[in-house]
Amino acid sequence: MVRARGPLPPRLSAPDLPRVFESVDGLGPRADVLGARVVSLEGHVDAAHSALSESVIAEASVDSLDLTGASLADVEIATLRATELLARDGRWRNVAVIGGRIGTLDLSGAELDSVELRGLRIDYLSLRGAKVRDVLVADCVIGTLDLPLATLSRVRFDGSRADEVDSDGLRAEHTDLRGLEALSFGRPDALRGVTLTHRQVELAAADFARALGIDVQD
Repeated sequence: MVRARGPLPPRLSAPDLPRVFESVDGLGPRADVLGARVVSLEGHVDAAHSALSESVIAEASVDSLDLTGASLADVEIATLRATELLARDGRWRNVAVIGGRIGTLDLSGAELDSVELRGLRIDYLSLRGAKVRDVLVADCVIGTLDLPLATLSRVRFDGSRADEVDSDGLRAEHTDLRGLEALSFGRPDALRGVTLTHRQVELAAADFARALGIDVQD
């Protein structure tokens, strides 16, 4: 049997949400939230080490939303406007972040499984040291995409662009970057395991050559 060429696509499950939500105003540290529609978030919100399940965070406008160490399962975050969303060392499963504008989205050291980022503008997206599996990034505009020491499996970018991609120490398999228009890939020698188009490779040819120790000059 002939094996199909190309990276395996992410296996995504949409958040399993209830038909009726309980309305919750605000979040706090170590909160345990189930089946809620979280509203009225503003200012600096500390929800570190909380657990959110089968819930929606809707149209929040915050200076910062701290989800450090938090566990999110079957959660939708819709139209978020945040100077920073801090989710270091968190665990996200079946999470969709749809629409909005985020200055810094820090997912360093996080574990992501079946996550969709769609229609977002993100100035700085950090996945440093994160374990990322079955993730789709679609229709997003990203300033800096920070991937050092991240582990990526079945990750795909569609219709997205980034000014800069830092891939130092990246470990990747079935990682499809064909839908990511990037001005710079930083360390092209660290892109083993990713899939690019011929056009992307042509545009980055000089960077690839320098990574191989080739002196490029006219």
